[in-house]
Amino acid sequence: MLLSNFRILRENKWKRRTCKQLNVLLSDMTKMWVEDENERLCCCEYVNRHGERSHVAACCCDCEDLDDACDRFFKQESQNPGSMSRVVADISDRVRVPWLKGGARKVDLTIIPPLVLLPAMLHLAAFHFLLGTAVLIAMPISLLWYYYFTHRKKARNRFFLSLALFSLAYMYYLFVAEVVPHGGVGTVEVGMVTAGLLVTSLSLANTKRGPGFVEADQESVPLLPEEAERSQGSEIGRKNWCSVCRVVRPPRAGHCRICGICVLRHDHHCVWIDSCVGSANHRSFLLTLIFFLSTAFSGIFLVLRSVCPEQNVLTALFYCPGVYKEYRAALCFTCAWYCTVVSLGLLHLLLTQLLNISRNMTEREARAAVRERTGRRAPWGHAGVHSRGLRANWLEFWSGADRQKDGANCGAEATSEACESFISTSDSTAVPP
Repeated sequence: MLLSNFRILRENKWKRRTCKQLNVLLSDMTKMWVEDENERLCCCEYVNRHGERSHVAACCCDCEDLDDACDRFFKQESQNPGSMSRVVADISDRVRVPWLKGGARKVDLTIIPPLVLLPAMLHLAAFHFLLGTAVLIAMPISLLWYYYFTHRKKARNRFFLSLALFSLAYMYYLFVAEVVPHGGVGTVEVGMVTAGLLVTSLSLANTKRGPGFVEADQESVPLLPEEAERSQGSEIGRKNWCSVCRVVRPPRAGHCRICGICVLRHDHHCVWIDSCVGSANHRSFLLTLIFFLSTAFSGIFLVLRSVCPEQNVLTALFYCPGVYKEYRAALCFTCAWYCTVVSLGLLHLLLTQLLNISRNMTEREARAAVRERTGRRAPWGHAGVHSRGLRANWLEFWSGADRQKDGANCGAEATSEACESFISTSDSTAVPP
């Protein structure tokens, strides 16, 4: 009897303790939910870089750094160290657009200049032949200078991606608004250009999905480079170990200092798509170039045929008398020249890609072969050690069944003979990060 009463008391005590714990848990969850509701941002609110809650309408308030910089400028006093960088950081942090979920979204300032400069430069170039010549010469030079200026900083920059997307949209808008209404272009031809633009955009979106990254996991990636040396051999461990990502890179993988991550079968970092080109998106990147060039050359052909109907299309780009007498025709002619300059640059990139694929080399490996004089000599340049013939190289590229799959698992557990032989054949083309 006493024993049964003791058991009942112990069970009731355990139930009371459990209920008490559940009540505390529910109370904590309720408090967290209330705090979350209170801290939920509306579409125009955001948390600034100082961790404070702010509003889009208050973008011109509390500008102490800007006020101090302007005050020193008008008083002809020297600026405080780092004051301008703080002003730029505040401006970039406050340029936001309202968003329905999670508060106002930050806008990257590098995407804005192409939206303003491209129409302004093209319309300016359409006023006179000399202005057009000066603008079309200055634009590529300015782009090259800006590319090398920003490339040294090894930071993400969406200027070129914004320029590429806006150029596609703006050229298509001028084609539909200025060229098509004046005749000379049929419905089928307009449909072909529209379809080419859509296919190019879809291929670009597929390319932006990612190049394929080297993923770190506890089973295959050591935590220290010494462990990588013990598992793969000292020489291979040092060559394939990435001290930034703290992973053992598979052969032909490389670290991108702009993206800040290791990429499988790293080809290069393309500023026009603001992403790396690797094993996962190399095929779609090549298709994007082909679709874009096909659409661009078709559009140039149709524009020149409409603007200079009396001239041969092949020579109209260089000689089109009277085109600057009408502003609309001059603007279309200038846009045709702009598309030609951009297309020639991308055509060079496409030919380089075709040559590298034919040799089964990445752009990274091709530069290393020229710099270090490695690889086999061929009539068209250095042939990579992975080359198995023109047909086999292209079949390997389009099927995706490259030897990257064989080396993808060559991490810390690289003990199989196949993996070791794969690593040994990749040493001559490996490039330091």
